[in-house]
Amino acid sequence: LTESFGVMWPSESTTVVSQRMTRQQILTLISIASVNFSSMICYSILGPFFPNEAVKKGASQTDIGLIFGCYAVCNLIGSLILGKYIVQIGAKFMLVTGLFVSSGCTILFGLLDRVPAGPPFIALCFIVRSIDALGFAAAMTSSFAMTAKIFPNNVATVLGSLEIFTGLGLILGPPVGGWFYQSFGYEVPFMLLGCFLLIMVPFNIYVLPTIDADASKDSFFRLLTNVKILLICYLIFTLSAGLGFLDATLSLFAIEKFNLSPGYVGLIMLGLSLPYCLASPLMGYFVDKYPATRSWFMVTGGLATGLGFCLLGPAPFLNISGPLWLLVIMLGVIGFSLVPSHAQSCLSTLGLVSGLFGAVWSFGMFYGPIVGGFITQNLNFEWAALIQGGLAFLGVSNGERLSQMFNKLFFNRFLLIYHLDLDYAFRLNPCLILEKKSKEGQL
Repeated sequence: LTESFGVMWPSESTTVVSQRMTRQQILTLISIASVNFSSMICYSILGPFFPNEAVKKGASQTDIGLIFGCYAVCNLIGSLILGKYIVQIGAKFMLVTGLFVSSGCTILFGLLDRVPAGPPFIALCFIVRSIDALGFAAAMTSSFAMTAKIFPNNVATVLGSLEIFTGLGLILGPPVGGWFYQSFGYEVPFMLLGCFLLIMVPFNIYVLPTIDADASKDSFFRLLTNVKILLICYLIFTLSAGLGFLDATLSLFAIEKFNLSPGYVGLIMLGLSLPYCLASPLMGYFVDKYPATRSWFMVTGGLATGLGFCLLGPAPFLNISGPLWLLVIMLGVIGFSLVPSHAQSCLSTLGLVSGLFGAVWSFGMFYGPIVGGFITQNLNFEWAALIQGGLAFLGVSNGERLSQMFNKLFFNRFLLIYHLDLDYAFRLNPCLILEKKSKEGQL
C-alpha cells in the first residue's frame, strides 16, 4: 500500500491481471444486476403519473415535494445506520431483507388510490414511502458493497456495466409506469413491480455468497473533518437536489404546458435516463484506462448540468418560448453529464464511506423536491429550474478546487473518484483506510 496525506492506496504492484469470471462471480453479477434494475424501476415509475394523481387526491405541489422528500430523509437515515453496521448485519442478509421490505411497500403503495382524499391519503403516502426508503437503502448499499468486494479487479468497468441495468430501470420506469397507468389504472404498475421484487428475494438468497470482513473503526465525523470530503459532499448534494426536483415537478409542468398524457410524459423522461444508460459502461472503461481525466469530468459535467437546468424551463430572463424539443434535449444533456465513475473498494470501509455519501445524496433528494416544489407552487417551474442550475454552477467552482487537489495528491489508477453521478453511484468509493496513527488527525 502507498500512503499519501493519511490515505492508504493500493500500490500498482498489487494490481492483479483480470481473469475469466468464476461461476460465483457470474451469478453474483446477475443477482446484483437484478437488484439494480428492480430497485430503480420501482423508484422511477412514480414520475409520470403520481404527482397528477396526488393533486386529484387533494395534495398541493408542496405536499408532493414532501412525499418525495420523506423518501430521501429515511434513505439518509438508513444509509448512515446500515452503512455503519453493514459488516455486523451482513451484506447478504441486508440486501435480501431490503428487497422483501421494498416489495411489500410497492404493493401497498398501489392500494393508496382506495384511501380517502386529503390527510389520510397524504399521511399513508408518507408512511409507505418512508418504510420503502429504508428497504431501498439496505438493498442498494449492500449490493454495491458486495460487488466491489467480489470483483476486486477493474471495479470501475464492472460497476459501469452494472449501471446499464440501473439505467434500464430508470429508462423503463417512466414509460412503463405511464403506459400501465393510462391503460389499466393506478394499481397495476405497483402490483406488477411489487411481485417482481418479491420473486427476486428467493433468487438472491440462493445466488449471493456470504461475505465476511473486519468491521471499520472509523467514524463519519472523521470523514467530515476533511475539507475535500466536504466539497465532494456539496457536489453530491447539488446533483441529487436537481434530480429530486425533476421527480416532483417535471410531470406536472409537462402536462400543463404541453397538454401531454402521463404516457407521453414517461417517454419524455427517457431523455434523462437514456443517455445515462448508454454512456455508463463506456465511461467506466474510459476512466479505468485514463484516470487523469476524472477530475475534468467533474468540472465539465457541472457546467453541462447547470446549463441544462437553466434552459430546461427555460430561465424567464432568456425570453424564449421553450418548445418541447428543447426540454427533451436539455434532459439529455443533464442525463449525460451525470454518468458515474467508480474506483477500487473494500467492504468494511466501503460500508462506512458509502453510508456517508449515500446520506448526503439523500439529503439532496430531500431538499430538491421540497424546496423545488415550494418555489414552483409560489413562482413557477422556470424559476425553480433556474435556481437548481445555479446550485450546479456553484458546485463547478468547488469542482475546480477539487480538480487541483486530485492532480496534486492522487497519481495512480486507484484514485479517489467522486464524479458527477445519477442515482446513488457515490456509494461506490475507494478503500479509504484511515490512518490509525493519531498524529495526522485527518484522512
